[in-house]
Amino acid sequence: MPQFSDDLFLGSATTYMGMNLGDPSPMSEGVGPLGRIYVWDSVPLAKGAANIAAATIWTSAVTLTAGTGVTSTTTAAGTTVLQMDVPRVVTVTTGAGSPTTRNVTVSGFDIYGQAMSEVIATGAVASTTTAGKKAFHQISTATISGSPVVTVSIGTGDVFGSPVRFTNRGYLARVGWDNVLAEDAATVAVGVTTTATTTTGDVRGTVAPSTAADGAKRLVVAVLLTALAAGPNATRTGALGVTQA
Repeated sequence: MPQFSDDLFLGSATTYMGMNLGDPSPMSEGVGPLGRIYVWDSVPLAKGAANIAAATIWTSAVTLTAGTGVTSTTTAAGTTVLQMDVPRVVTVTTGAGSPTTRNVTVSGFDIYGQAMSEVIATGAVASTTTAGKKAFHQISTATISGSPVVTVSIGTGDVFGSPVRFTNRGYLARVGWDNVLAEDAATVAVGVTTTATTTTGDVRGTVAPSTAADGAKRLVVAVLLTALAAGPNATRTGALGVTQA
C-alpha cells in the first residue's frame, strides 16, 4: 500500500476496496485511500466599493484602476491584470440619481489561472451595491452595456471562493471566523455542477462570513473531500469544479 503525504491526491492509486481479500478477509488490510480534509485558511482584506474601477458614468469600456487591497500585475502570458488578495466576488455600485439597469461584464482569471467572465446587472436603484457570484483572483477587463445615467464603480465583496469544490453544505466540516471557537453563521453557496456560463455561480463554492473582513479576522474552513476529489478515481472536476466560463 503506497503512502501519499500530500493532502490533495489526484489520479489513480492502489486500493483494496472491492477486491477479493479472502474469506475471512485479512483485517490488517485497509480500504484507502479515501477522502481527505482540506483546510482553507485565509485572512481577507476589507472589501472596497471602487477599488477595481472608480465611480464614473461609463458607456462601454471600463477603465480599471487598482485601489486599496488590489494590485496591478502582469501574468505569465503578458496580460495586465488587477489581482485581489484572495479569490472573492466582484461588486458593482450605482451612484446617486435615477439609474438605468445595465450589464457589467467582468473578465479575468481564477486562482488557477483559468479564464472566467461574469455578467452583473447594476439594477435601477441608486446608491446600491450588487455582488456577483463568482470568485475572481484577477480582473483583466470590464465593459458595460451602455450608459447607466449615473456613476457606476466596481469593487470587491466579502464573499470568498473555495480552492476546492464542494457541492453540498454538508461537506463543510467547519467554518471558523475571527478566532471564535463556535461555528460561524456564514452564508454558503455550493459549487455549480452544470455547465458554467457568465451568469452561473462559482464552480467550486463560496463562503461569506457573518461579519465584514478587515485584514485581521482569519477564515478557516475545513472542506471534506470525497473520493472523487482525493481518492483512487479522483478527477479534476471532482476536486476543482467544472470548466470555467
